[in-house]
Amino acid sequence: MSVLEKVLSHLDSDRENALDRLFDFLRIESVSTDPAYAAQCVKAADWLVEDLRSIGFTVSRRDTPGHPMVVAHSGGDGPHLLFYGHYDVQPVDPLELWDRPPFDPALEETDTGTVIRGRGASDDKGQLMTFIEACRAYKAVTGALPANITILSEGEEESGSPSLIPFLRENADELRADYALVCDTGMFDADTPAITTMLRGMVSEDFTIHAADKDLHSGLYGGAAINPARVLVKALAGLHDDNGRITLPGFYDGVSEVPAALKAQWDKMGFDGEAFLKGVDLSVPAGEQGYSVLEQIWARPTCDINGIWGGYTGAGFKTVLPAEASAKVSFRLVGNQDHTAIQAAFRDYMQSCLPADCTISYRNKDGAGATNMPIDAPHFEQARQALSDEWPREAVYVGMGCSIPIVGHFQQILGMDSVLIGFGLEDDQIHSPNEKYNLSSFQKGARSWARILNAIT
Repeated sequence: MSVLEKVLSHLDSDRENALDRLFDFLRIESVSTDPAYAAQCVKAADWLVEDLRSIGFTVSRRDTPGHPMVVAHSGGDGPHLLFYGHYDVQPVDPLELWDRPPFDPALEETDTGTVIRGRGASDDKGQLMTFIEACRAYKAVTGALPANITILSEGEEESGSPSLIPFLRENADELRADYALVCDTGMFDADTPAITTMLRGMVSEDFTIHAADKDLHSGLYGGAAINPARVLVKALAGLHDDNGRITLPGFYDGVSEVPAALKAQWDKMGFDGEAFLKGVDLSVPAGEQGYSVLEQIWARPTCDINGIWGGYTGAGFKTVLPAEASAKVSFRLVGNQDHTAIQAAFRDYMQSCLPADCTISYRNKDGAGATNMPIDAPHFEQARQALSDEWPREAVYVGMGCSIPIVGHFQQILGMDSVLIGFGLEDDQIHSPNEKYNLSSFQKGARSWARILNAIT
């Protein structure tokens, strides 16, 4: 029997203990955004320290101005890998929509199989523990890990990671590795594992158009006074043409087409764009014409109006011309789009839309470019094959419409790329009541990491 086979066998025989450990972890109410749970976040960090120490890591809790970081080192031969996860969780509100206490985890039988129910089961304690269980099994079988592994777990991911960038900068020499492994992602479907290789970037603008010095009576001033709400909606309507393309000058600079080989892989995945939209009671794709729904959400840039307000919005009717009107607009970026150039183009465009007597002010937001991983690096294909050996269907390279800021920070601060592998599913209800993690995701996720560590080392 090979070392890998022995490790996989140990994982299978230790499943009940692994589940007990995860349940102990899930019972800790580590809600990072609410100061009332600060002590629970420390408790979760300490729990991780003790668990990692029990399997031979040199580990410490690193206090920050916010919640602690946990840093663990294994030493050893082979490539140096930095594994990242987070131990903090989202608030549970609204509590009345939970079918059971959110911090009292349990197994439940559903129409699609057994699930682990509880806050943090999928995001991200269950995902984090899949990797730790793989390490535990290697240590039990061989007494060592197949690589030089560093584990970084933070406690502020769900509250914006305010301590993360300073911590990475202050500890860059300690944390820098050959590449990172990030578990905060998911599968394509319950049978198809995935490696995320494309993350969209973001530009967000929160702004107000100002006109008169007060709200005006429309019977007295209507027609003569400029209405900033009218100015706002006209400007916003001009951001897209009739084909769904964004009209800002230079917006598509740095946007390239999906490589033919990758697009062919996506075409074989059986993604049903019509069913995807039907699931939210829609029927017609609204993005750029000529691109599939999958391309629109993974590989094309967007401009979205996230909110508009101004004037009187209460019950009944008040005939005023508002003194100001506001909106929030966000852009999802791909490829090599320059987020600073796009912000400048947007502001130039909005300025050009202002008539006399109107001004505009912005509440500044930070932006970030897209992240693209070099899938021609050998460890990507090694990891993909290892995943394919564990799951019913072959693993695929996928994109994500959202952003995972840590991946960009690793590139910019530590100078290393990331391999993003997780076992969450779209129906895990992360950030929502009744969060769950499939038992198969937890158990096969640990086996998958064991296979990946064997393959890439």
